[in-house]
Amino acid sequence: MEKLMEKLKARWGVESPWQVLLILFIFAITGFSALYVRKFFFTFFGIDAQTPMWSKILLWVLTVVPSYQVLFLTYGFLLGQFEFVWEFEKNSARRIKRLFSFSKQ
Repeated sequence: MEKLMEKLKARWGVESPWQVLLILFIFAITGFSALYVRKFFFTFFGIDAQTPMWSKILLWVLTVVPSYQVLFLTYGFLLGQFEFVWEFEKNSARRIKRLFSFSKQ
């Protein structure tokens, strides 16, 4: 466990094990919150077992993905880890952009 904590501290550029635990907590509560967002939107739009899969996926991408990002930033701000969360978001956006980039790197 100590090795993992040290690895995460180095990878994320944080100083204490408590900071690592706090960041992991932020990821966890963001994920759980996203489940509630999904449930709300699926209920609101009347998505059920008979709804075609393509429309479920489309609604999920259009609602849950952006709300996850907002929740992640919000929880990071509220729990004092906004700098880490903001950098993490920017790096994630860069990775996604590279997936859709046609230039050779």
